[in-house]
Amino acid sequence: MSGPLTPSQTVGPFFGVGLPFEAGEQVVDPSSDGAIRIEGQVLDGSGDPVPDALVEVAPPDGKGFGRCRTDVEGAFHFVTVKPGIVKGPSGETQAPHLNITVFARGLLRHLVTRMYFPEDMNANDPVLGLVPPERRPTLIARNDHGVFRFDIRLQGDQETVFFAI
Repeated sequence: MSGPLTPSQTVGPFFGVGLPFEAGEQVVDPSSDGAIRIEGQVLDGSGDPVPDALVEVAPPDGKGFGRCRTDVEGAFHFVTVKPGIVKGPSGETQAPHLNITVFARGLLRHLVTRMYFPEDMNANDPVLGLVPPERRPTLIARNDHGVFRFDIRLQGDQETVFFAI
């Protein structure tokens, strides 16, 4: 059966009924033991904020999923717990990281990346090791006085590394 071709669609705008999520951006109580704050911006290829993106964060073990819409400045934040080291599918040790998914207007599919923490274990991470050294900083958050800063650039010279999964 064949029919006329239809134009491709982007992933947004989003219908409000699908967005509410009980935990939202506060995955854990900020006063809980080990709670950390992550802040960042979603930026387009010109460096302008993307005000209507949706950012999801999940640790590798799947416990602690969060979802946040960006504000007019493209800003997002999460309160979660820093994950520990994890074993990869082949048993290799992976450095602590969070899996991040981005949905935004103009994208035909969501984007998947990782946020690593600034620490020595990154040198031996098998996934980070596959990324060219000059691109790795786009995957590593900065510790800014106890707040982890992670900006997501959708295009351009400093584009965040995204994974095809």
